[in-house]
Amino acid sequence: MEERDLALIRELAPSHPELDQLWREHLELEKRLDEFDQRRYLTPEEQVERKRLQKIKLAGRDRIEAILAAHRAQTSA
Repeated sequence: MEERDLALIRELAPSHPELDQLWREHLELEKRLDEFDQRRYLTPEEQVERKRLQKIKLAGRDRIEAILAAHRAQTSA
């Protein structure tokens, strides 16, 4: 994520509960995916779980991006 997006998230999160929750979930998912990435081998079940976490993370990131875009549109209007 770009630094300007991160700065905006830090600014908006305290007053935007959904964004705050999405961001915390994003960081947790990133941490869990990093744990999988540290392993040399994943069982088939772990591969499925890793893929599931990636999809959840991507959906959350899409929602975060939508919130940021809406904020930018609102403040530039």
